Amino acid sequence: MAEAHQAVAFQFTVTPDGVDFRLSREALKHIYLSGINSWKKRLIRIKNGILRGVYPGSPTSWLVVVMATVGSSYCKVDISMGLVHCIQKCLPERYGPYQTPQTQALLSMAIFSTGVWVTSIFLFRQTLKLLLSYHGWMFEMHNKTSHVTKIWAYLESVRPLLNDEEFYRMETLAKEFQDKIAPRLQKYLVLKSWWATNYVSDWWEEYIYLRGRSPLMVNSNFYAMDFVLVKNTDVQAARLGNVVHAMIMYRRKLDREEIKPMMALGIVPMCSYQMERMFNTTRIPGKETDVLQHLSDSRHVAVYHKGRFFKLWLYEGSRLLKPRDLEMQFQRILDDTSLPQPGEERLAALTAGGRVEWAQARQAFFSSGKNKAALESIERAAFFVALDEESHGYNPDDEASLSLYGKALLHGNCYNRWFDKSFTLISFKNGRLGLNTEHAWADAPIIGHLWEFVLGTDTFHLGYSDTGHCVGEPNTMLAPPQRLQWDIPEQCQAVIESSYKVAKALADDVELYCFQFLPFGKGLIKKCRTSPDAFVQIALQLAHFRDRGKFCLTYEASMTRMFREGRTETVRSCTNESTAFVQAMVKGFHMKEELQDLFRKASEKHQNMYRLAMTGAGIDRHLFCLYVVSKYLGVKSPFLDEVLSEPWRLSTSQIPQTQIRMFDPNKYPNHLGAGGGFGPVADDGYGVSYMIAGENTIFFHVSSKFSSSETNAQRFGNHIHQALLDIADLFKILKTDS
Repeated sequence: MAEAHQAVAFQFTVTPDGVDFRLSREALKHIYLSGINSWKKRLIRIKNGILRGVYPGSPTSWLVVVMATVGSSYCKVDISMGLVHCIQKCLPERYGPYQTPQTQALLSMAIFSTGVWVTSIFLFRQTLKLLLSYHGWMFEMHNKTSHVTKIWAYLESVRPLLNDEEFYRMETLAKEFQDKIAPRLQKYLVLKSWWATNYVSDWWEEYIYLRGRSPLMVNSNFYAMDFVLVKNTDVQAARLGNVVHAMIMYRRKLDREEIKPMMALGIVPMCSYQMERMFNTTRIPGKETDVLQHLSDSRHVAVYHKGRFFKLWLYEGSRLLKPRDLEMQFQRILDDTSLPQPGEERLAALTAGGRVEWAQARQAFFSSGKNKAALESIERAAFFVALDEESHGYNPDDEASLSLYGKALLHGNCYNRWFDKSFTLISFKNGRLGLNTEHAWADAPIIGHLWEFVLGTDTFHLGYSDTGHCVGEPNTMLAPPQRLQWDIPEQCQAVIESSYKVAKALADDVELYCFQFLPFGKGLIKKCRTSPDAFVQIALQLAHFRDRGKFCLTYEASMTRMFREGRTETVRSCTNESTAFVQAMVKGFHMKEELQDLFRKASEKHQNMYRLAMTGAGIDRHLFCLYVVSKYLGVKSPFLDEVLSEPWRLSTSQIPQTQIRMFDPNKYPNHLGAGGGFGPVADDGYGVSYMIAGENTIFFHVSSKFSSSETNAQRFGNHIHQALLDIADLFKILKTDS
């Protein structure tokens, strides 16, 4: 009860002398500090808002202009060319002893200076906008300046996949679409581009993510791994204490707008809009479409352990809990021996099953009473934390360990992750960590930015004691985490069980093969005079042809964050050039010089397509938006129907190793994350995520489905391994040859 009394700001009792108030100084102190902290945040945002509003100007530059105008006046030089005098004549008649001709002159000069300053800001902004809109610098390296229309670029991308008859048919559909339907649809997109901030992103979020009715687990959510070659501590609660503290430090930087934007190739700033919903965000299920609920702040995290849910406060008053205090709180949860309430253990399976079923159950069983209060504690949390009883990680001597680690992060046991939260922080018994991230609110590089900051802060700034605990002494007077209370009826338990069965079948069908490619990395690839990404993508085409005996439509994600609120565009990696190289490699009778020439052509083509995608000249998002407009207008387009129905049997993504420099990778070469992965997009396809981790290694995450007789993740992984070696041998860049 001591904690409850401490939470009360004042008490009163009635005495013969009147009402006796007893104030709690400690409580009032925390109320005061909380208010101060809140106002600090508001003032910082107001200041940043003012600075953003006048960028690239500043209050200092305004003062310089005013001083220059006033100074020139005293020097009998009228730099305003009579405008100051005109402004002075337009001012109201002076009255009173304080409005002298001198003050009116100064006011006129201030008004003139402000006008010059505002006009300069406008001109600077327009100039800056024009400069940032120019993307030709990305193509100067290879002198690629010609552009074809997006529809015919699409035809070029599918040519390797179609025979002559199929291609003629598609060409006819495309020509008909271009002549008859496309101009009308395009007018609506142009109108939207004038009105909306980004003509793609809102429709992409709604129709690709939020309107999806299939489970988020495996189909949409993705995962990220911890440092895999080093270990900071074996103490599960201690690792969480440091990492959760670092995450809230990052959130504080976000709130204060202190995180600098990433720069594309160190030249052009990229949009940071997606970061705004990183914390305090939950995807709320709906019968037809989900919605993203984002709160301005949250002072707690929701925690799951052994079938129980807890609410853990992150602050004591206005003060963020120190890592040692957070460690103590997590240890209290780990030591809690209470049993789950009926229906509580598998409750989170609702977020792993179908969206319609979850929406119906949420409305029927969680709209009032203690269930509503408990659910709100989860959905309004800063993020979700899962304390697992198993141990996972990467053991280089155990090939299967990395794949098992990835499977645990991708889906767990189907009810120990809250898949609706913006992200779930997963903690294993041996101190290893990972993330499971919902995809609608942002793309992988955004959560990667947070994760890189957190791992670097944990290791190089917060640190641990010799015994593996967080630094410092805990405040044992803190109230323990609050156990959430549920009243789940049998009908709801039946729905939970049904969702669990759906999720379990989906999880059991996923084959995940993760491996570290050790023969070489980015350093030796550069000897081919090509980009490491193009090298890997061409190797994937070779591996897929050897695996399936044919080519397929290939998806590689490219960022479009050089545009405001930009998300992604598709690079269609299966090109005429890459297929020509693969076929020549497979036939085996071409000279090495021929193969090298074919590879370089394929590589240059891929790099050019990647640049086109980054600079808004990709084809897929444009065709997607044309398709959405056609549906709104009720216009039937066989061409668009066919384009949007084609399955991506090879879906790929590269994960950046570093976006911020938290430490020197040359000094700490073993501080490598293994990246992360996702499930296959097509039932008979592969999902491939890779991270070119420094100069000497590459991590791969390959996924497929056991239910497909045509795919096998480990077999495909072996083909990738061999394809990389074969291309390296072609250029004699293997370590043994260097």
